[in-house]
Amino acid sequence: MSLFGLISLLVVLLLLSAFFAGSETALMSLNRYHLRHKSRKGNRGAKLAEQLLKRPDRLIGLILLGNNLVNFSASALVTLIAFDLGGEPAVAIGTGILTLTVIIFADIAPKTVAALNPERFAFPAAMIYYPLLKITYPIVWLTNMASNGFLFLLGIRDKGNNLQTLTREELRTVVRETSTRIPTRYREMLLSILDLEKVTVADVMVPHKEIIGIDINDNNVEIEKAISDSHHTRLPVYKGNLDKIVGILHLRNFANTSNKSFSKKSLHNLLNAPYFVPEGTSLSTQLIHFQRQNERIALVVDEYGDIQGIITLEDILEEIVGEFTDPLNEENDVIQNSPNSFIVDAMANIRELNRSQNWELPSNGPKTLNGLIIEMLETIPEPSTCLKINGYPIEIIESNDNCIESVQIGTRIYEREINE
Repeated sequence: MSLFGLISLLVVLLLLSAFFAGSETALMSLNRYHLRHKSRKGNRGAKLAEQLLKRPDRLIGLILLGNNLVNFSASALVTLIAFDLGGEPAVAIGTGILTLTVIIFADIAPKTVAALNPERFAFPAAMIYYPLLKITYPIVWLTNMASNGFLFLLGIRDKGNNLQTLTREELRTVVRETSTRIPTRYREMLLSILDLEKVTVADVMVPHKEIIGIDINDNNVEIEKAISDSHHTRLPVYKGNLDKIVGILHLRNFANTSNKSFSKKSLHNLLNAPYFVPEGTSLSTQLIHFQRQNERIALVVDEYGDIQGIITLEDILEEIVGEFTDPLNEENDVIQNSPNSFIVDAMANIRELNRSQNWELPSNGPKTLNGLIIEMLETIPEPSTCLKINGYPIEIIESNDNCIESVQIGTRIYEREINE
């Protein structure tokens, strides 16, 4: 073969080496979830790539077999060309030039380009590798048997599960990083859904003292007035106090019988059996229970069976989509006192304060601001008492013998810690 023919063949071998190196990086850099999506959409290259990546040992074996074959062939050609041009001294120079050429143009450059655009190179390469693997399968199988046997001796086992799975925190990171593709509102909803497992019914329930219900011991006029003044569609009915629940009244059922004479007996007939849930139940679990039990309201009880509060399906939905606007039932727990301070109702829920004001008050312990302050001080403080919680300066405005009524919270102060 002429010198020109040898050089042309060398160029072809270098291009093949670049192809093997770049395609290996491209296939291994593919996002498996995006690949699965493309495959289900019918992309042929994605389907073949997905099939190849189910057995990465075979794919890598095929690529390395081809890459080493062309590199060794290129080295032999360079030896022949260099010997023809300059004899034995030129062989060493040719080997050095080939090494630099392979590293730069057949390894680093193609792998860098493939890593930046994996799908662009991986899908066409998969169309070549898939039939090539069928042709060279006996050789690839033998090499894989040898390599897998060596790994077995080292105690490394192939578990046969190449499906990449994400933890909840990793999935949260993925959702946060899709800021340019998913609107902020939708992203917040997705993050809230992921947090349902960590939030319990006790965190979002209406506490015992704030439950609005109907006392069956009241006279008919008071009961009818309580029903007509209610802003809720379902009301708990109790006898004497909330710890003696009789049932749940759906106001729609009451409206259907409003044209008839009202009596406590007829009211009893309209009641649904109360539905109780433990206070430690997660919101994700409770949402499923609501669906399976065909319920929309539940009474939250502690380990002793005492009623701690009430939770509705609407409360769980608000954790996902945010607060529903209800001007008839709206309470101002936070009033801005100055540009840098707020007057806050101490009975306000800490999680709701953090969400509405973008604060970072501790929410793992007590549910209310009152409970958090009392836990920190281990006493019920007097007015004008000052403290700092997680960087927020807090001053007690009003308090009584058994609780704190209102506080003033200032802008968070970040303290710089210097570790020497």
